[in-house]
Amino acid sequence: MHLLSKQIFKCLAASLILGIGALVFAQAPTQPPVRIALIESLSGPFGNTGEAVLRNLVWATERVNAGGGVKLPAGARPLLIERYDSKGQNEEALAALRSAIDDGVNIITQGNSSSTAAVLIDAINKHNEREPTRRVLFLNYSAVDPSLTNEKCSFWHFRFDAHADMRMAALMDVLHDDKALKRIYLIGQDYSFGQAVLREAKKQLALQRPDVQVVGDELHPMARVKDFMPYAAKIRQSGAQAVLTGNFGNDLTLLVKAAKEAGFDGKFYTFYGNALGVPGVLGEAGIGKVIAVADWFANTPGLDSERFYQSFRQRFPKPQDDYVHMRMQLMMQALVQSIEKAGTLEAAAVATQLENASVSVFGLKGAMRAADHQFQQPLRVAVMDKQGAPGVKFDVEGSGYGFRVIKTIAPARAEQPHSCKMTRP
Repeated sequence: MHLLSKQIFKCLAASLILGIGALVFAQAPTQPPVRIALIESLSGPFGNTGEAVLRNLVWATERVNAGGGVKLPAGARPLLIERYDSKGQNEEALAALRSAIDDGVNIITQGNSSSTAAVLIDAINKHNEREPTRRVLFLNYSAVDPSLTNEKCSFWHFRFDAHADMRMAALMDVLHDDKALKRIYLIGQDYSFGQAVLREAKKQLALQRPDVQVVGDELHPMARVKDFMPYAAKIRQSGAQAVLTGNFGNDLTLLVKAAKEAGFDGKFYTFYGNALGVPGVLGEAGIGKVIAVADWFANTPGLDSERFYQSFRQRFPKPQDDYVHMRMQLMMQALVQSIEKAGTLEAAAVATQLENASVSVFGLKGAMRAADHQFQQPLRVAVMDKQGAPGVKFDVEGSGYGFRVIKTIAPARAEQPHSCKMTRP
């Protein structure tokens, strides 16, 4: 991109981010902002997921800035999210990383693809070794392939979401007690995360429910299937009583829609079935049949949780913007805490503090495990129900349907062993 055009684009992008909501400072920071590069699909099939993440991160920065920003020895500095569109492509993500580093940003965040996260980790490792005076950090809010904090673990990478095996174990806590279930269909996106989900599902089913028959085991191209009816037909013909999937975004919404149209009336055990269109698509047919696992749900019991959700909805009142995740708020709080303790933005110093971060937002807590940089927090499993039913005060995206928490897994129980052999600078 031509240098002048690039500068104009960056100014417009910054204006857009700031335009999402005026930043209000309790003690107006006068220093340059602490810049964070969001590398994500902000266009294309998964553009809606990227924009949903952007809202969460912007809201997190607004809350930090309203409290006076990041306190450093030279003075308080505001946080600023700068957007870099990966367009759902790994090569574009690597180009965005190079652009962000060239622009002087040393904090990178990404999460909506484990394959993208893997190439970013590798590229950041190499960059930091080559250029120790320009090292960068990678904060991961959603890429949950277990390998990223196991054999691919990196001192520069920190994951704030529970990885796929942790989520699967939480789902299996509920599936284990579903004694009527005898036949299940496994389907997922054909890339590292989707493969990991199906692999762990088969392992856990064999251990915990050997009586359950796997009647389908299928991977499909990611973000390229427009019509899921052939898959839905196979699910129905298999006699499956439930589908287990790690699908997200349009791949999940279209799968659920096709299954409903094909007449499938079984359950969906999902990682992400509680958002981005699924409840609205299923309607009444989803009551009691869509199960999801997450670190937090809008109907998580407690006044602090309710206050957290209502605060977000006041900020983003449109039904289509109803996508909020506690872990992204905890991630930003952990970053701020670590920068302030380090007293500098230098990546290694911040990473050293981030390894031992322990944070709380609206009374909801989490802590980083230094050994592998896997964040530890409660996990919850919830089931879809009609708004107004017991435990369902809030619906999802104005659909009239929400999720009732049926099981909470404490951090000590959600924790999984790791195989990370961390190399520190």
